[in-house]
Amino acid sequence: MSRLFGIACIQMDARPMDLEHNLSEMVSHVQRIAGTYPMVRMMVFSEYCLYGDSLPQARFTAESIPNAMTDRLGEIARQYNTWLIPGTILEAVDGKIHNTALAISPDGRIAAAYRKLFPWQPLEKTDPGKDFCVFDVPGIGRFGLCICYDMWFPEVCRTLAWMGAEVILHPTMTTTGDREQELVLARANAIFNQCYFIDVNGVGAGGIGASTITDPHGRVIQTAGESPMVMVEILDLDLVTTVREYGTAGINQHLKQLKAFPQRFPPYNEGMQNGDGFRNLGKVQQHREIKSR
Repeated sequence: MSRLFGIACIQMDARPMDLEHNLSEMVSHVQRIAGTYPMVRMMVFSEYCLYGDSLPQARFTAESIPNAMTDRLGEIARQYNTWLIPGTILEAVDGKIHNTALAISPDGRIAAAYRKLFPWQPLEKTDPGKDFCVFDVPGIGRFGLCICYDMWFPEVCRTLAWMGAEVILHPTMTTTGDREQELVLARANAIFNQCYFIDVNGVGAGGIGASTITDPHGRVIQTAGESPMVMVEILDLDLVTTVREYGTAGINQHLKQLKAFPQRFPPYNEGMQNGDGFRNLGKVQQHREIKSR
């Protein structure tokens, strides 16, 4: 049976700290997509799209999960019979605040919750999570979640692929000048792991756009501009199987080689902090001045 899967990536214009407005915008997008593209089975929004770029104030809205907001998101997914990835929300747990991505199933339940492993330090004042996250879409395949800065750490997506992810969903809120580098990383993570990489940024207060969908060969299928936009694509998860079997560009079978010839990687066995290239690195900080050496 073919594993074709309709997905929509929503590059939404978020209004700072106006949760009701942003939720209403989300509902409007979901309603419009469901009516126009009935074959779409998953809708993915950007990081913090319900808050906009107002995270210091937004911290005070953090709650444990489930809560009234997640109940409303579940009702949206149930009403429109779709998998809903509503960007990320702030989750309060045991005195900590996490940046958490949810995967809500078409029956309205939270199928997966992922706490960002690598908050954008030192500026993002949330606590890092500890666990990687994948979830299954019945009859289709396995999806993984990572958030924004996680993509800069290749170990994250490699672990998701090792856990069986064939599609990696990556909500981000990038408002800074490193978006060009992120687009390289989106392709690189797809190539390294021979999987789809779905990168969804916001616009306005929620980012500078340029969302992308990349296939398991590392080919960019779609790229958004800097304005609000919806990208709809039919993913073929059998292509993941094909690329992993026959190789990227029909030749590079690197995941199979990792399995066949496992290597010992010293940074992970001996500690990142103990390598000569890492030992003398300073702390993560905002630099107030440039010092001559």
